[in-house]
Amino acid sequence: MKKFISSLIASAMMTACIQISPCIAVESEMRDISTMELVHDMGIGINLGNTYESCGDWIAQWGDGTPESYETAWGSPVITQKMIQGYASEGFDTIRIPVAWSNLMGSDYRISSEYLSKVRQSVDWAMECDMYVIINLHWDSGWLEKLPENKDECLKKYSAIWTQICDAFSDYNDHLIFESQNEELGWDSVWNRWGGTSGKEESYAMVNEVNQTFVDVVRSSGGNNPERHLLISGYKTDIELTCDPLFKMPEDPADRMAVSVHYYTPAGFAILEEDADWGKASPTWGTDAEFAELEHNMNLMKSTYIDNGIPVIIGEYGCPKNNKEEESVRLFLSSVCKKAYENNMCPVLWDVTDLHYDRNSCTMSDPELKELLVSVKSEENKKEVEGDVNSDGTFSIADVVMLQNWLLGSEDITSWQAGDLCKDGRIDTFDFCLMRDKLVSSL
Repeated sequence: MKKFISSLIASAMMTACIQISPCIAVESEMRDISTMELVHDMGIGINLGNTYESCGDWIAQWGDGTPESYETAWGSPVITQKMIQGYASEGFDTIRIPVAWSNLMGSDYRISSEYLSKVRQSVDWAMECDMYVIINLHWDSGWLEKLPENKDECLKKYSAIWTQICDAFSDYNDHLIFESQNEELGWDSVWNRWGGTSGKEESYAMVNEVNQTFVDVVRSSGGNNPERHLLISGYKTDIELTCDPLFKMPEDPADRMAVSVHYYTPAGFAILEEDADWGKASPTWGTDAEFAELEHNMNLMKSTYIDNGIPVIIGEYGCPKNNKEEESVRLFLSSVCKKAYENNMCPVLWDVTDLHYDRNSCTMSDPELKELLVSVKSEENKKEVEGDVNSDGTFSIADVVMLQNWLLGSEDITSWQAGDLCKDGRIDTFDFCLMRDKLVSSL
């Protein structure tokens, strides 16, 4: 082993005898950083839920035909700059803005310029607060459910929507992330995991096709979009289904993608407020078995994606408060947030009006929950391991190999900060020597 390590240092020093600066984020339109680094910087997030994704024929029938009639249809007040600033002040680094783009849509799938301006205004306010922003194509009255029967027309509409979004936000910097879809990719009419249908490969193939269409549209558009970081919706954003080998990340010439899943497990606590025909509601959470389930699910995402260099964003996690024990709500939300963050994922809390964030006072309604969530970002909870340049939570020979390959210009580093053993703000062969000595001493 020691001879092997010595050969690594020898080959690296022959070809990397000058100091090499890492790709440090600078104040520019699109920084030269990996998506893994970007997701790390996204910290913790929150959703602007039940706002721009509100939809339904009744809104057009009973509303006044303005964007505000949709914005407020599901209980939200009109969004103000103060509300958006409040999210940042309460400690959130990222805001996810779900959108139903079909609202007020014209012929040929033309997005309403007024509705687009509403969404863009909230994006601008968030970015002025130095927040990351995720915008997506949400459920949108479920038109994508018809894809198995009318694929050509659905993909035409899908491409038209993303083409217009790309045009509208083409010059925004890398604090803006596009997300391909919400939870709608996967069709029970083709394959139902609980039985009754047998087209599993067909359903996964359509999911992969939609996500590839998304990437192709974005990358072929102008401005900063060829380099924009993208969020790829998993199969129904379900952890188990997204970790199935049939789910494939799209081909991306920029190699700037993360995968999105949601976390509402167990459903009896995280979804149901009262018993349903398919499950029993639970008012509490926190048993050893429930903690083990959380650990298992996060480890599954880590081993399937993080360990293979694919970043992960938990685009939604949450639970209702009705018929739930207050301490269990805090414990569940903070535990999911902490476990995701520890595994280098960005957790984004699902929130709607009067749930966790008060849109009138512009503060979290439960200060204790706020402190639990924000404390997750502390360095002791992040547990960055010195020398762990591949961000797998441990320091090993794999990190030494990655650093050598980076010095040779043949591989990217996941976390350059962990490789800066000299603490001089750059990575060079001196750091490599220290990493070599660190590894040898541990043998």
